[in-house]
Amino acid sequence: MSLFDLNGKVAVITGSSRGIGRAIAERMAEQGAKVVISSRKLGPCEEVVNAINARYGEGRAIAVPANISSKDELKHLVDEAMQAFGKIDILVCNAASNPYYGPMAGIEDDQFRKILENNVIANHWLIQMVAPQMVGRKDGAIIIVSSIGGLRGSPVIGAYNVSKAADFQLARNLAVEFGPHNVRVNCIAPGLIRTDFARALWENPDTLKRATSTTPLRRIGEPDEIAGAAVYLASAAGSFMTGQSIVVDGGATI
Repeated sequence: MSLFDLNGKVAVITGSSRGIGRAIAERMAEQGAKVVISSRKLGPCEEVVNAINARYGEGRAIAVPANISSKDELKHLVDEAMQAFGKIDILVCNAASNPYYGPMAGIEDDQFRKILENNVIANHWLIQMVAPQMVGRKDGAIIIVSSIGGLRGSPVIGAYNVSKAADFQLARNLAVEFGPHNVRVNCIAPGLIRTDFARALWENPDTLKRATSTTPLRRIGEPDEIAGAAVYLASAAGSFMTGQSIVVDGGATI
């Protein structure tokens, strides 16, 4: 059996209708997992589900839309996943928001609150809902998609970076709590990736040039280049890793 085999596993991935989340879902399905696709709107989720089921067989993926800002919708996501597949082995907290681009001096309270609620508190809610059945089985992998922004300051995405730094600590703390039950909690910290979410940082050629000029690989990443790290953390290959943050950034932070 491959170290990266996910046959028999069930994965719930938020923000998986596009970008990094979709790449993670597709690669986990490729390794044999059944996947629950979730984002705010049903239509885009169903497109991903249809593509995965067409490739790997009917029933490999289902769609359960959920807005991460709603605790009730997150509970519905977990309930539907449990009803469909009977368990959740892998949780990927990928969805996030950043409604403000600029110095922190100009951010409105509601914008800052939304960033913290969606990027930290919503992850806490979802993990609270999923972890008990993992603890009961003494098996589970929780992955939070953070960012290298949580490792450094920024003049334009400072509040977002604060939230992503909090995600690192959320993973560390929960790793301590869940470790005795063989439930692992880790973060992935992507650098600049070519997604719609990060479009403001790479669409402008001048901004892109500045972002990549001091990066050893001299380019930005692709969503699929994050998916491999997620498969590693979810599989037997990552079974001795917990409370850690894997930086995947083309060398930007060095």
